[in-house]
Parts: sequence; C-alpha cells; structure tokens
Amino acid sequence: MKITIKEIAKKAGVSTATVSKVIHNYQDVGENTRLNIIRIMNETGYQVKTRKVIGVIYGIHVNYNHPFFSEVMNSFSKQMGELGYDLMFFTGEDIDDYYKKCKEAQVDGCVILGGDEIKHSIRSLDKSDIPCIGIDIELTGKKSGYIMADNIKLGKMVVEHFYLLGHRNIGYIGGLPDTIIGSHRTQGFIQAMSDFGLSLNQNWIHHGDFTKNSSYLFMKELLKDNELPSAIFVASDVMAMGVIEAMEETKLAVPEDIAVIGCDDIELSKYINPPLTTIRQDKSKVGRLASLMLVDLMNGVLDSSSVMVESDLVVRQSCGGRK
Repeated sequence: MKITIKEIAKKAGVSTATVSKVIHNYQDVGENTRLNIIRIMNETGYQVKTRKVIGVIYGIHVNYNHPFFSEVMNSFSKQMGELGYDLMFFTGEDIDDYYKKCKEAQVDGCVILGGDEIKHSIRSLDKSDIPCIGIDIELTGKKSGYIMADNIKLGKMVVEHFYLLGHRNIGYIGGLPDTIIGSHRTQGFIQAMSDFGLSLNQNWIHHGDFTKNSSYLFMKELLKDNELPSAIFVASDVMAMGVIEAMEETKLAVPEDIAVIGCDDIELSKYINPPLTTIRQDKSKVGRLASLMLVDLMNGVLDSSSVMVESDLVVRQSCGGRK
C-alpha cells in the first residue's frame, strides 16, 4: 500500500507542510527534524518522484476547445505549472478504465471536467485512492473534491432581473436535465418563477444539450407559435447564440421582441449583436481554486470537500436593461 505524506508526518510528529519542505529541500527545517523525516521515509519505502504529473480528464462532449472550460484550464494549468506540476491529457471517449490509465502514468492526482454524461470509469476513479478535483461535476470519493457555481441561485438571479424589468412571461432553455448543472439551473428557474407568482408555460420550456444547434432548432419551432414569451433565460451562452440567430432569421429583434439572458460569460458573449447579458462565473478563480484544492488533497491536508463559487449578473444589451 502506498504511504502518503500525511502518514509520514504523523509518524514524525510534524505537519505535512514540514514533510513537503524536506522533500523539496527547503532550508528552514531543523537538522534533527529533517534527518528524522528522511529516516522514516526510508524505513517506510516512501519514494519521491522527480516528475510531478496531474491527469486531465474531460466528460463526454467536452474538450479543450470548450469556451468555458478552456478559460478555466488556462488558469488551472498556469497555477499547477508554478507549483511544479506537468499536465497529462487523457483524451478519447473510448477509454474504459481511467484508473488503470492514471496508475500506469503514475499521476499524482486528476482534474475532471464535467460533461453531458459521466462515464462509469470516471466514477470508479472518483472512488479510488487517486486524489481528484471535479469542476462542474459532483465527486464524492474520500480523496475527491469539487467546485461549481451555485446553479440554483443563478437561476433565481435571472428571473429576478427579468421581473424587475417588467417581464412576466418568461421562457427557459436549459441543458440536459439529468446532469447536475442542467437540473440545478432548471430548479432555480422554476423555484424563482413560483416565488414571484409567475406561471410556467410548458411550451416555452425546453432542454437542449448545451450546443448552439439544440437551442436554434427549438427556437425556430417556438417562433411559429402565436403566443411568445417576452423574455427567455438560456442556460448557456452558446445556446443563447442559437436563440439569437433563430430570432434574426425570423426578423425578430433582441431585446425589443424577446429579451435574452445567457449563462457563463464566455469571451464571445460581449461581441455578439446585441452584446449578451449573462451570468459571469469567475473562471480564473475556479481554475486557481481547483489547483490549490487538488494539491491539498494530494498532500493529505484536505479531506473530501466541495466549494460553491458565487456568480454575478453582467448586464448588457440583450435583456433591454442597458442601452
């Protein structure tokens, strides 16, 4: 069984930070303490790797080009690089045993980015002895943690803003309902509609797959009806672009005919016409948190943990709230 830094620290009667300093040849550790830690590492067979590696795993239908996760990973990789770690990407939906792949590669830990579906092999990795940090995916293993936005709260935030602008007939285009992101954003929307005494029109509610095409096709069909919502919350900026494109083709104006709010604040959202009102998630912060939490999980100073990151409403022209 592989011994951990935490176990070395316990045997030596010191903190894990002190053991880490000895491993990395810091000079601010007393000589007797240093020699004692080295003795324990030798006796227990603890081996220090010369190369530190983090495995990167994407969920189904998510890759390095994904507009949200690419910005998160830029921050994550920068932070991990400063801490001396290399990244190893495990790509391909045909991988059926991530745990085996990670063991063969001798990774120190893994970052897992949520997708439309979570493969069984990812769930097995989560339950293993390899520390993992999830981004937009709920991990429950004893050596795992995860980070995501408070998606219920952000759904409420959008409905409240529409309400303040005078909208009472509000539609919703969400992601896949069987994913935690999709279900929580839907839950927040429905709960807020109830809180404000607003009726749900099931004809105005649709679940796409976070792609532009899924929202575009639904919107084209919706716009054939005589009764339309005055505002629509779209659960991703990419899908919001599909909604706006369908409206443009039907000669309807945003926000004059239908106001639109997206989610994620990807870089492109500020440049489309009209600029998209959206929910901003601090992607740089998410990436930094993920890296630091993963290092603490690997060093045994953090147990299974989850963090909800606050989001902000970025008001641009697509909701009619700013000219």
